[in-house]
Amino acid sequence: MEERPKVGISVYIIRDGKILLLKRKGSHGEGTWCAPGGHLEFGESWKDCATREALEEANVTIRSIKFGAVANDIFKKENKHYITIAMVADYDSGIVKIMEPEKCTDIGWFKWSNLPKPLFLPMENLVKQSYDPTKK
Repeated sequence: MEERPKVGISVYIIRDGKILLLKRKGSHGEGTWCAPGGHLEFGESWKDCATREALEEANVTIRSIKFGAVANDIFKKENKHYITIAMVADYDSGIVKIMEPEKCTDIGWFKWSNLPKPLFLPMENLVKQSYDPTKK
C-alpha cells in the first residue's frame, strides 16, 4: 500500500480572546504546544471531530464551530505527513483539565500574540501563514 497523508483536526477554542493549548507528551511533537485535536475518524464530520476532541482532551464543550484554515504538515524526523484542518470554536462550558495525562503535561489559555514555545508543527505552519484564529 502506498503512503498517503493522514487527516488531523485541531480545534482552536476561544474564550476571552485567548485560545486553549495543551503541551504534548508520548507521541510525535513531544514537548510542543498545540490545540486540542486528533485524527478524523472514518465517516466523521469536521465539526463532530472538533467537538469530540475538545471533550476528550480538555473536558470542554464548544459552540459556533467553523472552519478556520488548513496546513500541510510534513514531520520529516518522524516520517509522517498530515493534512491538518484547523477548526475554530467558542468555549461553551466545562472545567478545563487534562483528560489524557498520558498524552499531555500542561494546559492553559494563551493570547495568539503571546504563544508558548515550542509550537507543534501544525501551529507553526499556521503562524507562518499569518493565520490568527482569534480574528473572526
